[in-house]
Amino acid sequence: QVQVVESGGGLVQSGGSLRLSCAASGNIFSNNVMAWYRQAPGKQRELVATITSSGSTNYADSVKGRFTISRDNSKITAYLQMNSLKPEDTAVYYCNVRWVRYMPRKYEYDYWGQGTQVTVSS
Repeated sequence: QVQVVESGGGLVQSGGSLRLSCAASGNIFSNNVMAWYRQAPGKQRELVATITSSGSTNYADSVKGRFTISRDNSKITAYLQMNSLKPEDTAVYYCNVRWVRYMPRKYEYDYWGQGTQVTVSS
């Protein structure tokens, strides 16, 4: 059983900062990818940032230079530091943990948290 729990969302003024946390627990393969996605009202869920277990990161163009993803492998926890927040960053932010098992056959594991609301007022 794998659990993924996000925390740290809230209401912040434009230009402010928030730090989201994502704690994963259970039977999780050490070589995994943790990611943050977000979904604004009436829009599709979109990728915000990813980080591999070795620390490689990737960001959506809309958040580059403002958001930083990091992780603590010993705690299986990922963080999203969000600076210079804009009203268009308002969304529910979801954490995702995934990995691939290749033996005895390829199988993709994919787990999601319940989401945390981030609201940026103008």
